[in-house]
Amino acid sequence: MAGFASSLLASRLIAALGRKNIIVLGGCSFLAGAAINGAATNITMLILGRMLLGFGVGFTNQATPVYLSEVAPAKWRGAFNTGFQFFIGTGVLIAGCINYASAKLSWGWRLCLGLAIVPATTMVIGGLIISDTPSSLVERGKIEKARKALIKIRGNDSNIDAELTDLTKNSDAAKASQEPFKTVFERQYRPHLVMAIAIPFFQQVTGINIIAFYAPVLFQSIGFGNDPALMAAIILGLVTLASIMVSTGVVDRFGRRFLFIVGGIQMFICQVAIALVLAATVGVSGTNPISRSYALLLLFLMCVYTAGFGWSWGPLSWLIPSEIFPVKLRPTGQSISVGVHFAVTFVLSQTFLAMLCHFRYGIFIFYAVWIAIMTIFIALFLPETKGIPMDSINGLWESHWYWRRFAQGKLPKKNPLNAL
Repeated sequence: MAGFASSLLASRLIAALGRKNIIVLGGCSFLAGAAINGAATNITMLILGRMLLGFGVGFTNQATPVYLSEVAPAKWRGAFNTGFQFFIGTGVLIAGCINYASAKLSWGWRLCLGLAIVPATTMVIGGLIISDTPSSLVERGKIEKARKALIKIRGNDSNIDAELTDLTKNSDAAKASQEPFKTVFERQYRPHLVMAIAIPFFQQVTGINIIAFYAPVLFQSIGFGNDPALMAAIILGLVTLASIMVSTGVVDRFGRRFLFIVGGIQMFICQVAIALVLAATVGVSGTNPISRSYALLLLFLMCVYTAGFGWSWGPLSWLIPSEIFPVKLRPTGQSISVGVHFAVTFVLSQTFLAMLCHFRYGIFIFYAVWIAIMTIFIALFLPETKGIPMDSINGLWESHWYWRRFAQGKLPKKNPLNAL
């Protein structure tokens, strides 16, 4: 809930203070939370530390995808943004290894919680070194700093003046609009708003949480000892990391839609297959033991599912909302997206065990249905944004078979189809 609250607050701060400063603020929140948790002597300190970590997540998940989308060249924007998810996966994997190595230590929990100071410090120092995005600087009237930032990230040989002129025109047009939280609900921005809500919602109902729940049980059943949850985190973390690397390499070649659809089909097949295997082994009651061979089959299916998530809905759910909004609405749109992410995560965390006890193996069918719905949704309603400059993406909605009824004649016209 701290992450949800901070994501809403960050939309205001990111426009007023810039992307860079919110990254630094998030890093400071991480640093304080990790220090308090590592030194905790009572439950109150642990709760306070977790709240500060939640604020850090809300700030950085708001600012970082927007920052990466704005500084990246159009042809590499997908790779830059999936790189964000790649390093999250790297951090999760390292954390899993540390947890596994320190599980036998009486003070191991302090080590696990306190070591978060290291990446938090790196984030703060890195945030102080980097320059803010040209879009953010122009939006705040710092034109000369925006020019220097463009030269720094594009090089002297790039057409800096033309890009700066486009940014200035877009910023001037945006300033003429109403308050962002009102503007984003206007009819012409209906496509953007739907995507900002639907994509993070769909990401959370892919069923990735049920995989994380079941995997430790299966690891224990095939002889991984007394720390199956930690081993499962490491194995699935490796699979996730490898799949995100694939996504980073191909997202700007094959496009967002291709990865969403292929990943969705892959996850759907795995969820249905897992449900069928569990139905045939544990039965309706869910109490029958699973043989080693079936457990290995289930683990294989879970790894294939995790790979599908890792190169599609995992990283792309952060990329799309950060690149589809015009500059004035970008912080607001990302705030809504991150807020939906945290809200749905909270609801699922409170209802997951009750659903699992009620549905048993049928919960995999439940998530498979959602995956089918979201894959069809992407195929029908998400235009391809691969290689298109961010200030030209609005034109995609005007040419889309459904969204043009909302956008036609109201959004600034470019010719992004030539970049497809």
